[in-house]
Amino acid sequence: MRFAREGYPFITIALLLCVAAWLMASRVGAPWTTGLAVVCSVLVLFVVWFFRDPVPRVPEDGRLVVAPGQGKVIDIREVDEPSFLRGAARRITIFLSVFDVHVQRAPVNGKVEHRSYKPGEYVVAWLDKASEDNEQASLGITTPQGRVLVRQIAGLIARRIVTDPVEGDTVARGQRIGLIRFGSRVDVFLPLEWEVTCSVGDRARVGATALARLPSPVKA
Repeated sequence: MRFAREGYPFITIALLLCVAAWLMASRVGAPWTTGLAVVCSVLVLFVVWFFRDPVPRVPEDGRLVVAPGQGKVIDIREVDEPSFLRGAARRITIFLSVFDVHVQRAPVNGKVEHRSYKPGEYVVAWLDKASEDNEQASLGITTPQGRVLVRQIAGLIARRIVTDPVEGDTVARGQRIGLIRFGSRVDVFLPLEWEVTCSVGDRARVGATALARLPSPVKA
């Protein structure tokens, strides 16, 4: 199992606390010290699980748009996206619980031509207004078939968004593009003419589950 590099400090601290707690429990022997050691052990397991970074099974079909985040699809709707698509777009929203993989991956192959960050609030991520009000980072990717925008949105307890690519970079489907710590949401904005292949309520695996399909190339 691989782990996100951002998680190493948290995993190390949790392990040190766990070792210290069990040493204290062995020397003191009081029930509360054993209880504390057990709690620290659970904390280690949670931190290790949270920062896991599994290798995705990217679909072979190059026309499939894969999920940029892992979690539950909670909304699909037509919206106005003025920053990169500059007009009407289809927004697919994925809610990430604290038990989901929190690494984000590129949904399509393309070139990064937009990158922005906006500080904001930390309301619960499943609320629709979180897409506008919460702390967020956006990454715009241009493909031959159109533009795609991925938006990383902080949740109620998330306080750190990491976005890896910069403008001018080329990304491949399934490539890591960032991470959000501890509960969050990922929105992906697609052109209206692209076929959506997922539904509200579906579970998405990052870099593996198909959310949409690119249109067929226009024949000359």
